[in-house]
Amino acid sequence: MKRVSKVLILFFVLGLSSVGYSQTVAELIAQADKLSMKDFNNQKALEKLFQADKLSKNNWDVVWRISRSYVYVGQEMPSSNDQQKQAQLAKYQEALNYANHAVQLGPDKSVSYLRRAIVNGRIALFKGVFTAIGLVNDVKADIEKAIQLNNGDKETMAACHYVLGRTHAKVCEKSKIVRWPLGLGWANMDVSLKEFQKAVDMRPDFKMYHLDYGKALIKEEEWARAKEQLAKITLLPKLDIDDDSFTAEAKSLYEQIKNK
Repeated sequence: MKRVSKVLILFFVLGLSSVGYSQTVAELIAQADKLSMKDFNNQKALEKLFQADKLSKNNWDVVWRISRSYVYVGQEMPSSNDQQKQAQLAKYQEALNYANHAVQLGPDKSVSYLRRAIVNGRIALFKGVFTAIGLVNDVKADIEKAIQLNNGDKETMAACHYVLGRTHAKVCEKSKIVRWPLGLGWANMDVSLKEFQKAVDMRPDFKMYHLDYGKALIKEEEWARAKEQLAKITLLPKLDIDDDSFTAEAKSLYEQIKNK
């Protein structure tokens, strides 16, 4: 009887330990989210996530967030010389490693494919879209998979539609006759505009989506719609570290097209 009691006590203690353990990981994730998305301090966010990773290895919720923060850290790095550019690329490569791991851990999650699409898109822009054709096609495949799964929250799915719209718009910077032999003939500005519209409908308070939608509309000489998108930006709250520069760019573009 005493032996049974000791076993029950042991299970009870272990159970309490595992509850405390999960709460600790959850708290670290919550702190990292605040540091990343509210305070725009992704280096500190990474520290919290690495602590969580030590407590819970191969935790999908931790792994995809590490990829996200590495991308943000890379974006904020200087890139005016070759040494700085290589350091920035190294951060993106770390982000890709974690994004690949996130896909392995969560192959049925939209966020996994979104994070990998974003970092591959960053690397493609770094190397040059038309010299990194395989990466561009990977971005398209991953983001379409994320949209097909459609199991992220509203912000996640808005980001998916934005990335797909931006991918089509970026590839369309060259004419189809040039793109077709490269295997990039799929890009289409009509698709781009539809995806940007979905992104702003799903997350109407995010400046970057309106700005890139406005730029795409300018390319298509949709002046009234472009002005509508650009005008909204000055009225929106600051939700991203780059929002001040987005606002300034929107004002400048609006001035350029206001009489068209």
